[in-house]
Amino acid sequence: MAMQHGPGRPVPVVFTGTRRELGGLLLRGYGLLVPSIGLYRFWLLTWRRRFYWGNTEIDGDSLEYTGNAMQLLVGFVMALAVFLPLYGLLFYLSTQSSEAAIIGYSGIGAALWFMMGYAIYRARDFRLSRTLWRGIRFDQTGNGWAYAARRFGWSLLMIATAGLIYPFMAANLWRYRHVHSWFGDLRFSFTGSWKQLAGPFYLTYAAALIIGGIGLVTGVEMGALPEGGNANPLGYIPLAIAALLIALLALRYQARELSAMYSSVRLGNAHVTVKVSARALIWQYVLCGLALIGAFLLLAIGGLVVLGIVASEAFAGGGFDLDIFFHQMQGSVIVLAAIILGYLLILAAFTLMRELFVSLGYWRLIATGAIVTGAESLSGVAARPEDRALAGEGLADALNVEAY
Repeated sequence: MAMQHGPGRPVPVVFTGTRRELGGLLLRGYGLLVPSIGLYRFWLLTWRRRFYWGNTEIDGDSLEYTGNAMQLLVGFVMALAVFLPLYGLLFYLSTQSSEAAIIGYSGIGAALWFMMGYAIYRARDFRLSRTLWRGIRFDQTGNGWAYAARRFGWSLLMIATAGLIYPFMAANLWRYRHVHSWFGDLRFSFTGSWKQLAGPFYLTYAAALIIGGIGLVTGVEMGALPEGGNANPLGYIPLAIAALLIALLALRYQARELSAMYSSVRLGNAHVTVKVSARALIWQYVLCGLALIGAFLLLAIGGLVVLGIVASEAFAGGGFDLDIFFHQMQGSVIVLAAIILGYLLILAAFTLMRELFVSLGYWRLIATGAIVTGAESLSGVAARPEDRALAGEGLADALNVEAY
């Protein structure tokens, strides 16, 4: 397709998807999860990605996701071969002494954290290899185990420095991921540096320490953590306010990091400039919280209706018989069904609202905040074949690594 813009002219990124469209897709998927014993989630994940990819347009052409559900299912089954022996080891450790169990659980925890790094890189490799723009496929090289070792080493330094090393870690991992990414036969580059993150991060770090310290001291003085006796509920208010302010600071920093790091990505003579608004990012979480409150209120009303139906016989004699009520609660099939259904609905409501407001909001902010310059230079990029050696995402799904 011929380019419509002159050399170096900025090209906007447009996201055309709507929350209603995604909500309908998710509700249909959730409805099929129970009868399929959860297996439909691989198909739901595939359709969800096609929604995000297909509604993201760069210079009038949308991305294309070519992965399918069977690839994800096969990858998950292969990952089970790793985790079934691990679950057996966990059961064995539970029968041992407390000292052996603690050492064993710690070792398994460290191994899982290491494997999570591999899973993140491997999942990104799969997604890129199934992503096309204008018929040209993306890809990722590099080594997943090398990335896992790098991430694990940085994590140890994070613990040793109480998080102060974070700007160096973040820039290093961003660089590794992007310098091993490809668009056709053209390799990405990365110009970002820890220096872009250090100022915002350390200011946020210092502010969080000050706010957290003030909140803790104020809460203790108001009786939130008494040495003996009952705590004063009002003492938790300063702690809650401090936690909220720290969360807002963290989101503000996240917006700065996303803007700086994505804007450091280069592809030949093309580069992207991304501006993520902290206010807009925070607003997505506010909307999610309000939506969750509304959903849980509706579920609570439904629960009261069920409770009223069960308790109706307890009022049969003109008064309220507590013994009859508890007997009905213990032996009622309606109550049991309501508990199971309520649990599933609460889980579905949380997942649905998080996807509709946080995940969709995050994707939309990145997409609509991006401007691509020099896109016309990509017209000569040659295509490369799909990496068919990748059988799904494997450990990423088993470890519940968050990814679109």
